[in-house]
Amino acid sequence: MIQSKDIPIVKLDNINVDFYKGKGLLSKPRTFNALHKVDFSINQGEIVVVVGESGSGKTTMSNVIAGLVKPTDGTYEFNGHKSNSLTKEQALEYRNSIQIIQQDSYAALNPMRTMIKSLGDPMLIKKLADKINLSEKVREVLTTVELTPPDHYINKYPHQLSGGQRQRILIARALAMNPQLILADEPVSMIDVSLRVAILNLLARLNEDRGIAILYITHDLATARYVGKNGRIAVMYLGSIVETGNVIEVLADPKHPYLQALLSAVPIPDPRLSRSRNRQLITEEDLPSVSGMPTGCRYHTRCLYCKEICKTKQPIARQFGSSMVACHLAEELPKFELYESKAGNE
Repeated sequence: MIQSKDIPIVKLDNINVDFYKGKGLLSKPRTFNALHKVDFSINQGEIVVVVGESGSGKTTMSNVIAGLVKPTDGTYEFNGHKSNSLTKEQALEYRNSIQIIQQDSYAALNPMRTMIKSLGDPMLIKKLADKINLSEKVREVLTTVELTPPDHYINKYPHQLSGGQRQRILIARALAMNPQLILADEPVSMIDVSLRVAILNLLARLNEDRGIAILYITHDLATARYVGKNGRIAVMYLGSIVETGNVIEVLADPKHPYLQALLSAVPIPDPRLSRSRNRQLITEEDLPSVSGMPTGCRYHTRCLYCKEICKTKQPIARQFGSSMVACHLAEELPKFELYESKAGNE
């Protein structure tokens, strides 16, 4: 199928996802709202970074995009076609075109299968290779993810590989399906710090050389800035997107108080800079439970700038500077400065 460059690969429109728990003979089900009125899209060849605390809805949104979670409300489109009305051919393309790189590489690979089986069987099933050229195709994809010479890896089992090598195998398995979009959910959080840059560089190279769009999910703002330097960022809090825009511009001048709080909490190894850092930009309140979601702005219970409107009315995302920000008070907030001025310290 030939796709227009003007049409996003995926588009979420007013998506809600509710989970239910406790349904039984003597109890009523409790509703947990995991995604709330999410509008989101990913264009061809684009890198989009999604950041937020654990429980913010990052993985749930990724699972909606992958087709693993069905939205409660809203519309989801793939290449301009609504997901609930895809033809058989379009549904097959959808399953091939969106691939996932899991966080836990050991759990994601069958310990009883060699790499030629783990990588080759999906190719055979999808008819992207046959028994004659299968070995060649597997060697080709291993070379692409820099596992060379490929003959050294092709017959190994997962336990015979290091964490970084297994993570490359997961990337290779995704590439074998010729995807339009790769969903990378915390792909470097379980490997050694010394290897993370190499994996991130590999993802960036695949995006640049092959035009594969990448959705990179993380809670680490440093890797978000690194891998998404030429892309967009979406900041999530309790199932809602609170700020979006160009990665470099948004992180340099954050408009939403939640993102400001995240940036102010990043550890700094330099003690002099650490001492000059501004005060904490978040209240001492704990993260609210998803079973008792706050009314109005979901962040208001932890926001230092909260006003009455924040408690009663949900903010709508609007353009402010270079960002789309969902905050009633964005224009009124003081300009964010990570460090106190010299005069302020005297």
